[in-house]
Amino acid sequence: MDALDRLVETISREGVEDELVLAAMRKVDRALFVPEGTRDQAYVNAPLAIGQGQTISQPLVVGLMTQALALTQDSKVLEIGTGSGYQTAILAELARQVISIERHARLAHHAAQLLARLGYANVSVHAGSGSAGWPDEAPYDRILVTAGSPRIPVGLLAQLKRGGRMVVPVGSRYEQRLVVLQKGPGGLEEHNLGPVRFVPLIGEGAWGDDAGED
Repeated sequence: MDALDRLVETISREGVEDELVLAAMRKVDRALFVPEGTRDQAYVNAPLAIGQGQTISQPLVVGLMTQALALTQDSKVLEIGTGSGYQTAILAELARQVISIERHARLAHHAAQLLARLGYANVSVHAGSGSAGWPDEAPYDRILVTAGSPRIPVGLLAQLKRGGRMVVPVGSRYEQRLVVLQKGPGGLEEHNLGPVRFVPLIGEGAWGDDAGED
């Protein structure tokens, strides 16, 4: 068993049970999505810095969030926070179309190039404010937010189809709870998956940018 297989076995034991998600995580090599200097840590179940003050999420969290989306082959997904493109690639393995937004133009450009090089023709990456979503392609079957929001982002909910599902970390800048939201016939259903820690979601309806990053 190689290092990637051992990593997937670890997250399987820790709560990721969906076989399709596990298969996607075996197929997508995390080492391709981390900086060259940290590739020896790519198969550790931990977040890693990727520059611009951003991180590639812990693989267990990636697996749990993907599982919570309950994707189908017909799903059209909006991802908020492309980062290095690792989560994007896993979504692309499972969904029909992925539209991903990254506020750091350099990260967006690098991720778009890498995903194209790896053959993900069903992905489009845009540089922009994630808190605003991407109205041009709305509505979406699923929305995944990979940054912590101070509240449930109503602007993104407006871009979610009826019957659709959103997974979003909600809380303070430093710790959040992972929330699954379902737009059901009786209104919004909410389920809490437990504590997580993500970089803050920046923009209107979220946190202000006090870091001055481009």
